[in-house]
Amino acid sequence: MSTDPRDHRLAVVGGGVMGTNIAVLAVGHGVPVVLVDVSEPVLAQAEKTVALKLRHAQLMGKLPADRTPAALTTSVSLADAADATAVIEAVTEVPETKAKVLSEVSQIVRPGTLLISNTSCIPIDEMASSMAQAEELVGVHFMNPAYLIAMVEVIRGPRTSDAIMTAVTDLLETLGRTGLVVNDGPGFVINRVLHPLINSAARLVQDGVAPVEVVDGLLEGCLGHSTGPLRTADLIGLDNLVDSLNVLYAHTGDNSCRPCEFLLGLVRAGKFGRKTGEGFYDYGKVAS
Repeated sequence: MSTDPRDHRLAVVGGGVMGTNIAVLAVGHGVPVVLVDVSEPVLAQAEKTVALKLRHAQLMGKLPADRTPAALTTSVSLADAADATAVIEAVTEVPETKAKVLSEVSQIVRPGTLLISNTSCIPIDEMASSMAQAEELVGVHFMNPAYLIAMVEVIRGPRTSDAIMTAVTDLLETLGRTGLVVNDGPGFVINRVLHPLINSAARLVQDGVAPVEVVDGLLEGCLGHSTGPLRTADLIGLDNLVDSLNVLYAHTGDNSCRPCEFLLGLVRAGKFGRKTGEGFYDYGKVAS
């Protein structure tokens, strides 16, 4: 394997928040990307978003100065991922949707291709069961925004091969990321801790214990959180958060993972956080 960006060709499936973030990270490190989604309008917006975020990453000094950004192409056909050296699935956090995409991708790419799920909660082995080669799937939980946060959670499924672990390590090194490896399980480490915390914070607001700003302020000021849990939720996307909490609750039965009514009400109202301009906080306009 190689950490030379010219030896990598990445396909990202899903043109939403995480798909565009990962695309920015890759093209900014000189790795060409084909971004696949089922919707031409989504892809058109994704191209604009990637360009804007790429400029942001450059201004923040988060991309290597000695690498020329690589090309981004878009497609509505999974077949255009066939020649990729690695495919990252970044579709919505619904088990059936992810399993369907990974199954189709595994039948298109060459044997031995690195297949990555950017799932935040769904066990890797559960999705691997739908694939042609279960040993080729590994989880990489990129944080949002992926082009600014240098550490990632790498989830090794019980059937993930040594060769795939070597390949994902090489890719992450090429992308300037540090991966910490964890074993498989619902929510892994980050979201098994973070998502119930966010849900509990939302429930405190729901129960009138404290307003949003006070809950966040206390965790920031007293516990040293750089961003409070409810502002973090707005960055994740409240719709994605509810999907993930439902996955955790279904797998664990832990009541702290059952989305509270306040959170569900925001999602029903279309208030998903920064991407819609309003969630726990009002951002005034839709964030790019």
